[in-house]
Formats: sequence, C-alpha cells, structure tokens
Amino acid sequence: MELTQLLNSLRVIQVTGEVQRKDVASIVYDSRKVQKNSVFVAIKGFKTDGHRFIQDAINKGAIAIVVEVDNSIPDELITHAQIAKILVKDSRKALAEISKGFYNDPTSKLKLIGITGTNGKTTSTFILKNILQKAGYKTGLLGTIANYIDDVKIDSNLTTPESNDLNKFFYQMIESGCSHAVMEVSSHSLILNRVYGLNFLGAIFSNITSDHLDFHQTFEEYLKAKKILFDGLGYDSFAIINSDDKNSRDIIKDSKAKIITYGMSVGSDYQIKDIRYDLNGTEFTITHNKVDYIISTSLIGTFNAYNATSAFATAKSLGIDEFKIMKGIKSSPQVPGRFEVLGKGNKKVIVDYSHTADSLEKALIAVREIVNNKNEVVTVFGCGGDRDKTKRPVMGKVASELSDKVFVTSDNPRTENPFSIIEDIKKGITKYNYVVEENREAAIASAIKNSDDNAVILIAGKGHENYQEINGIRNHFSDREVALKYLAE
Repeated sequence: MELTQLLNSLRVIQVTGEVQRKDVASIVYDSRKVQKNSVFVAIKGFKTDGHRFIQDAINKGAIAIVVEVDNSIPDELITHAQIAKILVKDSRKALAEISKGFYNDPTSKLKLIGITGTNGKTTSTFILKNILQKAGYKTGLLGTIANYIDDVKIDSNLTTPESNDLNKFFYQMIESGCSHAVMEVSSHSLILNRVYGLNFLGAIFSNITSDHLDFHQTFEEYLKAKKILFDGLGYDSFAIINSDDKNSRDIIKDSKAKIITYGMSVGSDYQIKDIRYDLNGTEFTITHNKVDYIISTSLIGTFNAYNATSAFATAKSLGIDEFKIMKGIKSSPQVPGRFEVLGKGNKKVIVDYSHTADSLEKALIAVREIVNNKNEVVTVFGCGGDRDKTKRPVMGKVASELSDKVFVTSDNPRTENPFSIIEDIKKGITKYNYVVEENREAAIASAIKNSDDNAVILIAGKGHENYQEINGIRNHFSDREVALKYLAE
C-alpha cells in the first residue's frame, strides 16, 4: 500500500516534506525494527520517548515519520532526507489508525469478542475459543498466556499487544481462514489506545476489583479505563455483563450495545444456580429463558462457573446451538496456571495466577470448600515489585485468615528489594500462622515437605509464568516445575 493511500487513514494536522509514491514496508514504533520504506510512529512512552529516535529511523530508511511534537526534528532534515513528517495530535491513536489502514481493517472481517475485567479474562477466552472451534469455526485468540492463530501458538509478552501488532495478528488470522477472534482487553491497552479503532462485535465484563493502582492511581480511574471498551460498542454489538458485580451498572451506563446479563442474581438473563465442585471439576445449572442447562467442566470453582457462563452467553449471542456450547465447555482444557491441580497422591498442589486480593480470596475459598475443613490448607505467595503496593497488606490478611499456614515469599520483585515487599505484606497479617522464606523455590519446597500428608497447597501469584524477574533480569522459574519436583520426592 502506498503512503499516499495510507494517509487517508490518519487525522493529520500537517504534512511536511516529500510524500513518496512508494509501497510502505511496515508500520513500527520501535526504531530498531525500522527497515527500508517503513513508517516510524514516534510515541511518548513511560521510560523513553520515541521522538528521541527519529534520526535513527531516518538513517535506517524510514519513508515517513509520524510525530505529535512538531519540533522533534528540524524540517530541514526532513527535506534533506526527502521523506515526510506527519504531525498528529496523538501518536498512539495515529499508530492504531495507520495500522488499521495498512492491514486493510482486519477486524471488520472478523467476529471479534473482547473480554475485560480484573479476573477471569484468560480462562474465559480459552473456553470461548474452544466452544467456537468445536462448533466448526476457525478462531484466533490474543491473551496473557499466548496468542493463537487457529491452533498455531505464538508466545505472548503483553496481555494486549500494541495496535500495530494487534492489526497484524488479525490480518494473519484472516489469511489463515479464521472467522472469529477472542481477546483479553487490559485496562492499560484501553487507556493507551492499543485497541483504538478495532471493531468489536461483543464484549464481556467479568468483574472489577482493586488492581493496577500503580498505573491508574485510583479505583475510579481504573473503572473508567474498563468502561472505554463498552462505551465504544455500537448499536449492532452486544455486551455480556456480570450482574453480580456492583460496578456493572457504571460500566454499561453509556453503552449503545445490547446488554445481556449473567450471574447468580435473580433476573439475570443467564442465571447461575446449584454450583458444586471438587478437585475433579465443577457442575452447575444455567437458567436462560426458563430452560435449565446442566453444565459440566473440568475447571474448578465458582469463579469458573462464572467464566463458563459468560462464554455460554456469548456463544448463544453468536448464534451457536446450546448443546454445542455445552460440549465446548465440557471439553475445554485446563488453562495453564489457572487453578491447576498437581499431585497423584493425597497431597495436592494448586498453581494459580491469583495476584490480587480478590482472586486470592476466591481461590482460597474454593480450596476451603473442597477440603471442607478436613485437610490442612497451606498458601505460598508473594507480591510483584514495581506494581500496586496497596494490595500487599490486603493479600497478607486474606492469606493468613483463610490458610492454616502461609509462606510469604518473593513473586517478581523486579527492581524492588524483595524484603521491602514482604514487609508491606506482613503489615496486613493478623495471625501468627506465617513464615517468611524469600527464596521462592525454598518456600515451595518447605510448604510441600512440611505439610500434612493430605494437605492442599496453593501456590499463588505467578501461574503460567516460567520466569522470575529480579533486578530487571528474568531467570527461568516455574511454580509448576518446582512443585512437581518436590512432590516427586
């Protein structure tokens, strides 16, 4: 596609220099990825400013530079290089707009479902993808654990990638014959316009509890970020909303979409009833239009009944037969690191991604429900560094009150002192049933070795992650691998 044609995708303030009639090779925001005839979009980041690397992009052969700071490079240099400088109001929105144009508006050709909320996004996307595939539709997925183009797995670094990467993924999905796509939509991506301009047919709101306050500063700002997804839905879209969440009304109050509710609340369009679960799975009933559907899944816990119901309601809204949906839910595989049960004997380990106070509480309540106070419950957890500090003492309180024994350890301390993080956690602990073991492997080993023979040990926080980030360096570390190692002993 020629640059002259791509400019039609952008809301431009001014164009300086020469707009060459050449095909654009790529749209990039990282100057290290610039190649001949790339368009480089200079974005102001949190650690650095892309405007500082404009000259690097020119030297590598960029055909045009998109900026929001007019004086970021002298016009004489643009003229001398015989390229274009495109001034816009917002570089992040411009990246989304030009990427959408470059990849021929791929989401207009897909039935795209976005899932947002504090907890449950990953599991819900996996369940919905499985339902769609079992119903015969090639489906793509974008999320925290991995991205999929149908069954081809691509490693994921961000819950929601940047807009140019997103549009490229969707383009590749179409090229591979996908008709549907499901994606996690993070609050960061909404505020940073990563999903700006995407055509969502539907969106799911799972829940919202305090998280990411290091980024959003207040819960109200966090809520506003989530709300962006639903504000952007059109009249021909639908929103699947957790009616049991007290903030659901605020989320949808300005949405034009058709509102469909799910939850235990009486009057929910898809009402959840009679939840029963053990370490083998969950059974529950969904009542919709006065018809009861008995749902069975190998996924464990009340929270997974909610996740499955949101997927059920979405699939129904997409026109899929109820019995195909039920089969899709039943055959949904274990999501890595999401209440994943390990152990062949009486002693069980559960590896879970719960890294907020609410998700940790729900995980421990589920464990308590399963053991029925007959087995010892042990929790191993820490909190991430350089992230929301307000949740640390709350998580300490939750772990202490719902466990028989707690091992407070490191998660991903990143650039923080791990012992400072642990001290923050300890401020909320009200019972003397905890020990501190900063080394995560040692904490897991001790929890497994020094617990009752029939204990259930929850290792919380990292879930699917296969690394531990210390002082900015990622070293291989897997809760699952470590737990299996010591269970075998």
